[in-house]
Amino acid sequence: MTLTATARPSAGAGRTWGPAAAAAATLVLWASAFVAIRHLGHGIDPGPLSLGRLLVASVVLGLLVLRRGGARWPRGREWPLLLAGGAFWFGVYNLALNESERRIDAGTAALVIQIGTLIVALLAALFFGERLHRWLLIGMTIGFAGVVVIGRASADSAQGDLLGVLLAVLCAAAYAVGVLTQKSLVRTLPPLHVTWLSCMVGAVVCLPWAGDLAQVVGSAPTSDLLWIVYLGVAPTALAFTLWAYALSRSDAGKLSLTTFLVPAIATLMAWVLLDEVPPPLAFLGGALCVGGVMLTRHRPKEDR
Repeated sequence: MTLTATARPSAGAGRTWGPAAAAAATLVLWASAFVAIRHLGHGIDPGPLSLGRLLVASVVLGLLVLRRGGARWPRGREWPLLLAGGAFWFGVYNLALNESERRIDAGTAALVIQIGTLIVALLAALFFGERLHRWLLIGMTIGFAGVVVIGRASADSAQGDLLGVLLAVLCAAAYAVGVLTQKSLVRTLPPLHVTWLSCMVGAVVCLPWAGDLAQVVGSAPTSDLLWIVYLGVAPTALAFTLWAYALSRSDAGKLSLTTFLVPAIATLMAWVLLDEVPPPLAFLGGALCVGGVMLTRHRPKEDR
């Protein structure tokens, strides 16, 4: 899951180590979320896990917003965009991802979610009239073929199933809705505020599991509770803040390409910490997903 922004890089900023370090830390934190969710999924249901993470993140992000001078609230037509983006980007995404990772390993989930960029392009064409050029169509075909390969690999694996892959695709779609709504909102609202408000909307979506979360808090091991706090603080609040900082001082297009490293980092972490790796065929599917996304970034000569 990535954060988009409209900020322009400052002159000479690309030569400093700060944005690169922030981006690298963000990738590691996002990758660690897949591993932490996979670990917690064996004992905590998706609903309370999502709600706990979002409540912690909402508090931390809210403190950051207050530290920067207070909230800038949406107005008029911004509210429907915020509600839709928050419900899908944080609510549906987290619920689907947590259930997905009960069925498939962390690396496979991270690979499938890479197609979110393809879904963004498809939705932008359908709802915003953006042109579906030749490279975009080729990239989508290859990317979605990669999902089919991953689905087949997971269906044949003892550690995964097809439903888990489909839930990861739902995550990618929810992410795409979040990106498109955020793209409109950050024109008038600070990215940090959009993230905070969206996170709170996601928490509201997960409120039906408040009773389950109370039971988890009362009975779960302290280590599991600390992992939930970690998910809210590090991969959510801290990572999004660091990413926004990196985006404000770097080229957005080039920086976004680094998110392709997340599945590799997540797979390595899962191998070391959980002793599991994706099925061999899933790596081929993952390569097709990433390759398809890369092709969509190739522009026809007339658009350059």
